[in-house]
Amino acid sequence: MRKVTVTVPCSSANLGAGFDVLALALSLRNTVEFFETRQGVEIDVEGEGHQDIPTDTTNLVYRSAEAVFDHVGRRPTGLRIHAVNAVPPGSGMGSSAAAIVGGVVAANALIDARLSRETLVRIAHGIEGHPDNVAAQILGGLTLVSAAEEELLVRRLDVPPLTVTVALPDFKLSTAEARRILPQEVPLKDAIFNIGHAVFTVQALAAGDYELLRFAMNDRLHQPYRKRLIPGFDLVCAAARQAGAAALAISGAGPSIIAFAPRGHDAIANAMRRAFTESGLNSRTFVLPVDRQGVQVSVIG
Repeated sequence: MRKVTVTVPCSSANLGAGFDVLALALSLRNTVEFFETRQGVEIDVEGEGHQDIPTDTTNLVYRSAEAVFDHVGRRPTGLRIHAVNAVPPGSGMGSSAAAIVGGVVAANALIDARLSRETLVRIAHGIEGHPDNVAAQILGGLTLVSAAEEELLVRRLDVPPLTVTVALPDFKLSTAEARRILPQEVPLKDAIFNIGHAVFTVQALAAGDYELLRFAMNDRLHQPYRKRLIPGFDLVCAAARQAGAAALAISGAGPSIIAFAPRGHDAIANAMRRAFTESGLNSRTFVLPVDRQGVQVSVIG
């Protein structure tokens, strides 16, 4: 029996001014196992959010695998999927992207399709609808993307061994809701502001320059609107800065908040939890190194 094991890092997209174009892979990993069987489809899920994840053919890992089988024009006679989720769903840490990446990468390995990582990013983008998280999870490190109509350009940048703190409040915020609140048009001066700050965010992360990052990681396109959906956002950011954080941003569409600092990550995590508690929310925190490897695959049989 052929067995494929795939581990997928989570990711933090947008990174302040880099709305829909920047993402950073982080070392909290989902695991997906594919087994080729004689017939049928069997799916089981454990870990984060398992009780809400379908185990029929509507499962996102399975649907993503089907996209690869369709692309290549062949499929296994039967398939068993076992998923172990470490990334909380609805967290702003790329959980749906991780399911998609797990599915497309495992399917590629199971049928020995030998699709390139760039092709897998394109297939995953077609499922997810935006490529920032899937690109970071497949390639690792800091990824830059540009997607418009048929255009898809992806580049990976090496970054030094950075560590971040992520605080996740205990409430659900859907990506759809976080997108609905955004304006359809923005002033030209805000667009110019974000272009400049996104460029300097890339430079700061690539160099590990926290003072530059303190300046660069500001935004006028999405965070001023989305932070209204996160109770205690300003209080949490202020507490993190007082504890030593150089820069903060909403992770993805939220509700998690990511903090960057050269040291003192546990103290920052404690400060962010206390601030969420003062705002009436339970929360949990993650201290995560940047993942520079991206998705990992092993095949037996």
